[in-house]
Amino acid sequence: MPPRPRFTREQIIDAALGLVSEEGIEHLTARELAKRLGTSPQPIFTVFEDMKQLRGAVIAAAAERFQAYVSQAQHYTHPFKQSGMQTIMFAEEEPKLYQLLLMSESDQSVSFEEMFARHGGDSKDFIAFIMGTYGLTREQADALFQHVWIYTYGIGALVAARMCTFTEEELLIKLGVDFQAMLNYIKDGHLADETRVPEAIGQGSPVL
Repeated sequence: MPPRPRFTREQIIDAALGLVSEEGIEHLTARELAKRLGTSPQPIFTVFEDMKQLRGAVIAAAAERFQAYVSQAQHYTHPFKQSGMQTIMFAEEEPKLYQLLLMSESDQSVSFEEMFARHGGDSKDFIAFIMGTYGLTREQADALFQHVWIYTYGIGALVAARMCTFTEEELLIKLGVDFQAMLNYIKDGHLADETRVPEAIGQGSPVL
């Protein structure tokens, strides 16, 4: 009969996630995790085959924590805008996990949709909300969603890297202005020609 695990899978993942949240994924080693658990590395490997398998479980747990932050937006009057705020809040409160999920080099580049799905995201509710609230087609709503998400991700990266700090008021203004500008651009009919440079940008100095 194999030995009974000293720690459950959930206990090990929770300890590993805490370690990564505080120190970063590069510190997730059997020795460091065992020290946190107050044991030798051996009990870890009665539950997980190797550190690669454990790392995958930690990334999945980090994605669940991220989605828990974002899902709180559904309780607000403007859920789409609040989801951006929640994303940036996560970057501020959990910078190491934000870096792990959204700032780590990938083995292969994928489409936006694939990338978003890999991190546990589901855009269909947001797309439906945008279509219904702003009278956009599916294609228009999807373009708006992607643009705003990418803009929000960039702010989150600055925050997670401790390069910039923003007040809540500043973030609300930045997200609101970006959303409205893109909404107006789409409603003006420019989405049909994605290669067209907006006139406001095309005037004056060349785009760098």
